[in-house]
Amino acid sequence: MSSTALYRIRRATRRPWLRVAAFCEAGVAAALASAFGAPLIPIEIAQSIGADAVDQILSVLATSMLPVATFSLSIMVQAYGGATSNVTPRAVTLLMEDTRAQNAVASFIGAFVYSVVGLIALKTHFYGDQGRVILFGLTLVVLASVVVTLVRWIDTLAHLGRVGETVDAIEEAACAAIRRRAEAPYLGGLPWCPAPEDAIAVQAQSTGYIQHVDSGALEALGEASDLVLHLAVLPGSFVHRGRLLVEIDGNPDAATLAGITKAFVIGDRRSFDDDPRFGIIVLTEVASRGLSAAINDPGTPIDVIGTQVRVLTLWAECRAAPTRGEIYPRLRVPGIEVADLFADAFRPIGRDGAACAEVGVRLQKALAALHAIGGPDFQAAARREADNALARAEKLLDLPDDLEVLRAAHALVGHRG
Repeated sequence: MSSTALYRIRRATRRPWLRVAAFCEAGVAAALASAFGAPLIPIEIAQSIGADAVDQILSVLATSMLPVATFSLSIMVQAYGGATSNVTPRAVTLLMEDTRAQNAVASFIGAFVYSVVGLIALKTHFYGDQGRVILFGLTLVVLASVVVTLVRWIDTLAHLGRVGETVDAIEEAACAAIRRRAEAPYLGGLPWCPAPEDAIAVQAQSTGYIQHVDSGALEALGEASDLVLHLAVLPGSFVHRGRLLVEIDGNPDAATLAGITKAFVIGDRRSFDDDPRFGIIVLTEVASRGLSAAINDPGTPIDVIGTQVRVLTLWAECRAAPTRGEIYPRLRVPGIEVADLFADAFRPIGRDGAACAEVGVRLQKALAALHAIGGPDFQAAARREADNALARAEKLLDLPDDLEVLRAAHALVGHRG
């Protein structure tokens, strides 16, 4: 199976409706399975279980689970709205993909469907005495699972949509993308180099963001037609009709050109999966919103700065680790520049927080830490962002004490020039 198909399946499995549908199907199957397992139950045991015992438990489940599911959905919608207003709309996707919330709602709806189907079958005498025993046992299992889910759901509700919880979710998504990219720094290919002048250009046929690149398919096409492919875009790049996707060193046929175009998944919005820069950008958006006049929460950008240090430290560690995974020698792919990562992570914070001495000092100290742990490219990027942040702050801060503290923190990173 191609990586494009796996990517689409992975994205589809995160949709809430799919998990709800699976739990509902499981509920129907469990309710009806009792009749087919009836011959396994001795008649003596069957006669000891009354129909009213199962009927009452199923009625309780049927009358309570749907209101609980509806209430849970309303809480989730409020949490998504709060994240949109107080964090960033780009983080709502991660909240919607939270398996804890999805499992809770799916469990409640699945239990409701199970109880309704069980009641209908019970009233129509579908089970018989022996099948009713199995139904009783399954009902107790469903009831216990609902209680456990409710306890976990209460704990989840205490954190759902909170700024700190959302920042943690963004950090986790960014770190996961960094680890995946570290396993294949150039999407599995070799470092980019210029294509020959007579190379054939393949252009995008739609407008949007590159969400995934099927390196395996590109390598197979290149191997079959003796081609070398020089990619011009990475996941996260914005393309439009006519935008260059790849330059081909060789003579591909029409079918090969069509296959190369299909290897690039283009969507309306950026995705966290294969785009490490997007997670960093979303974290910065959270910090910038905290610095806005409407929210005025310097603690959030200070927290985000620390998160950015952890994320970029992981990038440095993963980059130093040996490359794993298959190498595609027919692909030439550009890498991610450290300077771009630093600009994504810190430049907007330095701009929006220039008038806040506390944020500026924390930013300088974070850059000093990254300057100390990284290589020459980390050091150059840290110095540049520190210089830019200090230059902005010097134009907005009037109090000499604030400037003195900020310049002292900047001295930990390096001198301008």
